[in-house]
Amino acid sequence: MLSHFFVPLGTKSRAAVLGATCLTLGFVLAPYFRQANKTGVFKRSPKSTLLNGLSERELAALPYPPGVLPGGRDVSTPYGSIRVYEWGPEDGEKVLFLHGISTPVISLGDLAHELSGKGYRVMLFDLFGRGYSDAPSDLTYDARLYVTQILLVLASSPISWSKFHLVGYSLGGCLAVSFARYYPHLLESLTSIAGGGLIRPHHVGWQSKLLYNAGILPEWAVRYLVRRRIRPSAAPPRAAGGTDIMAAESKMQPGNGDASGGNGFDSASISRYRPGVKVSSVVAWQIDHHEGFINAFLSTIRNAPIYSPQQDWAALSSILRERRQAKDSLLPQGLEGGKILLILGKDDPVVVPSETIDDAEKALGKDGVQAVILPAGHELPITLSIEVANCIDSFAVKRH
Repeated sequence: MLSHFFVPLGTKSRAAVLGATCLTLGFVLAPYFRQANKTGVFKRSPKSTLLNGLSERELAALPYPPGVLPGGRDVSTPYGSIRVYEWGPEDGEKVLFLHGISTPVISLGDLAHELSGKGYRVMLFDLFGRGYSDAPSDLTYDARLYVTQILLVLASSPISWSKFHLVGYSLGGCLAVSFARYYPHLLESLTSIAGGGLIRPHHVGWQSKLLYNAGILPEWAVRYLVRRRIRPSAAPPRAAGGTDIMAAESKMQPGNGDASGGNGFDSASISRYRPGVKVSSVVAWQIDHHEGFINAFLSTIRNAPIYSPQQDWAALSSILRERRQAKDSLLPQGLEGGKILLILGKDDPVVVPSETIDDAEKALGKDGVQAVILPAGHELPITLSIEVANCIDSFAVKRH
């Protein structure tokens, strides 16, 4: 009998054989698992996971309806689909907008309408992991990813965007500086609205340091806590300079918010054309329906150039100085005025005007900065879109 040729194994021997077998199988099957993982390199946006099957009435009732802005298109890229909106006269000067960390592009819709009404060609898009743009799941959400996304969006236009004005809000402000560092020749002007990049470290609370520094807590716990922390809830407003910077844009309990620019931001209507829809409802909608939103938010907080000091600002300083000092015949292309525009909210609890202006002048020189302070909080491009548009237009006209 065959059993005569085999010696029974003890418990330890069987365990050793089983372990060796599993190890061998691991080496053999690893390439197949790696290949399988490559097929899911981005999380789909609500465009793919939510909209199918909804009626026209249900679509219109969403906090962020897919057709809320004109000229919409979905751009297919190796990083996933990007939602882009573009409209306005084709022969007008062009303006590209970059939105904030938690609110999708709908937050800048009114501002874009104001500028298109002044004759500008405007283009907006949802950053990766927000709104109707997919979320790469195998990449770090740093300046390199977002600058690449800007280039993909520019390439998607049916008309040339070889020169344009760049406007960044909140997170978009520091991303605009990162882009300008490498592509100044493409820019007519740069405007940062309540922008990050120079936020002082003392605004980072101990809870946020504990939560967002990688390696302190297990990632599954971090994601669970982040989901709870950035979901909007009511709380009293805080004074300027009193908000944890992780409350960058939904108002939480004091010191615990991560997606808020203050009570005024959370309660602001996302658009004067949709007064019943608040910023907080749009943020909550993303939390509930965008599979990649939490990871995009978390990775951006950890890796984007939000805090001071930043090398991008030092590099931009040299670029602006070169333009201010060059003779007309030798003037480099782009940012010809040699300065950028800062538009700040007087009551902004996140991007404090006095600190931001002081740090910007130290980084870029007093001649490299033009600052305007408006009577609002972090929500100023949403609630004061007319005034902000007038500031951008005036700066664009007088930049020379």
